[in-house]
Amino acid sequence: MILRKMLFLRLPKLPPGGRLAVESAVYGLVAGLMAVAFQAGINQFYHVTLGRFALWSTGPFLLASFLTIVGTSLLSGLLLNRVEPEAAGSGIPQLKLAFWKDFGFVRIRLIVVKFLAGVLAVGGGSSLGREGPTVQLAGGAASIADGFLGKAKTGRRRAAASGAAAGLAAAFDTPLAAIAFVLEEILGDLNSGLLGSVVVASVLGAFVVHALIGRLPAFAIPDIKSPTWRGNLLVPIVAVLASLAGVLFQSSALGLRKAFRIDTMLRRIPPWCRPACGAFGTWVIGSAVFLSCGHLGVFSLGYDDLAQGLSGQLAIWVVLLLLVGKLVATVLSYGSGGCGGIFAPTLFFGVMVGCCLSGAAREIGFPLSSDDALLLAVVGMSACLGAVVRAPFTSILIVFEMTRQFSLVPGLLIGGLVSQTVSRLLVDHNFYDQVLADDGHVLAMVIPPRDFREWQERPVSMIANFRPFVAADLSPGPLLRMLESTVYPRVIYAPPSGVPQLIMRDEALASLAASQSIPLHSVPTCPREATIRAAQDKLVASDHGFLVILDREAGTVIGVLTLHDLLRSQQNLAL
Repeated sequence: MILRKMLFLRLPKLPPGGRLAVESAVYGLVAGLMAVAFQAGINQFYHVTLGRFALWSTGPFLLASFLTIVGTSLLSGLLLNRVEPEAAGSGIPQLKLAFWKDFGFVRIRLIVVKFLAGVLAVGGGSSLGREGPTVQLAGGAASIADGFLGKAKTGRRRAAASGAAAGLAAAFDTPLAAIAFVLEEILGDLNSGLLGSVVVASVLGAFVVHALIGRLPAFAIPDIKSPTWRGNLLVPIVAVLASLAGVLFQSSALGLRKAFRIDTMLRRIPPWCRPACGAFGTWVIGSAVFLSCGHLGVFSLGYDDLAQGLSGQLAIWVVLLLLVGKLVATVLSYGSGGCGGIFAPTLFFGVMVGCCLSGAAREIGFPLSSDDALLLAVVGMSACLGAVVRAPFTSILIVFEMTRQFSLVPGLLIGGLVSQTVSRLLVDHNFYDQVLADDGHVLAMVIPPRDFREWQERPVSMIANFRPFVAADLSPGPLLRMLESTVYPRVIYAPPSGVPQLIMRDEALASLAASQSIPLHSVPTCPREATIRAAQDKLVASDHGFLVILDREAGTVIGVLTLHDLLRSQQNLAL
């Protein structure tokens, strides 16, 4: 309340645009500070644990790293399962759900648990990223700040979207990519009316990280001066391979995540212990890779080894070890219910795929310059991310903003096109939408359609009324009580065997009063899986503006659709 009075004591005198600008600035600053605090917590915790243990001899390193990664995963699992289960996972699908389903409202407890569990899990060595949790934390922090500024719980979508953009901008110092990501992935509309606030918050989020950390808070990409035609010739190949790596990761990680819910053996493991199972697998793989080549890239973010791969400092056998080890470890860490994102791992996979291809090309005598090798690495990074999240503009801009080199644009565009083609051919949804679908959320009910044509192709169950009044028989007593208990003008008569028919309330009451038979009217039917387009054609052609929704297998009445339902849904679409 004090913050609200301090900020808005004089703002009512401002024009609406001025108030909106101040609110957007608050979102960006709060979200940027949250992103910086989260990054600092992960980095500091990692450096005092695994970063320091790597300097020790083999025995002490193995013991200390084991206790750290498994212990932090157990603590994280307890927080996620006993305090706030919704804080698990990446955070981006959860924020997307909160944006659409809860109007942008995020609980303070979720943010606190996400922060602590994320620092413990990622900083403690689990093979996960910080960018997804940063987006959720930043969006949630902006939403909470909006509450202090007087906004109701049902009016915080602008804050959540703006905070998410500021958080991603702070994570990578890429405000344009952050804007594109929020528009592509969370809003699903490049022409959204929230664009102005998203832009302001994203820029301020980048300013916050510049002021407190400096430029390039994640990793630096060397300059690319002049790639040759040989490097550009291999761009489509590296894009296909990196996209396949992303699709393989998505299928494996989400498959393991689903197995923990349905497999009889895995379900016996207590939920709070499951992240520790993934952490143990990560420790085995990461330790084996570290003892083999001296690199810690399998653990945590892996940005140090990613940067070395971009600089061409890794031998091809080391690249292969890191690629396979990181992919398997990330599948285990995420699939077991860990608290962390998938941005950093997918970028890692893409870079290593590019390094593998350039190294293999040199081994067979295909000459590539250092600029060619770097081109393949960054295209692989962009393509792998694009295939997983299906946000092509984001995957292109995030690399371009890190390098600010126009010579990369043709390769990035080709990589973006290839990644979208491969992803759409092999998987039904992007990573985040598949998480929501696996958790039982019907995407058509959560995420509104982008235009009228897409709305028409949604299932009729999205707009139907599933609480119909259904009469099983025409006995005067039960029927009269049903008609008196409702004000609806029409009731469905569904005999045990036969076609549903329509009862007009006034006609039926008059017939019952005169002890006459009840007049019945034919009514069109359709299955719940039918599209709105097919349903509306039947509805408009019907005599009474009424449609009965049937369960295809059981043949029973489960809902109804009226012209009023159809017109109301069309009006909401226009809004």
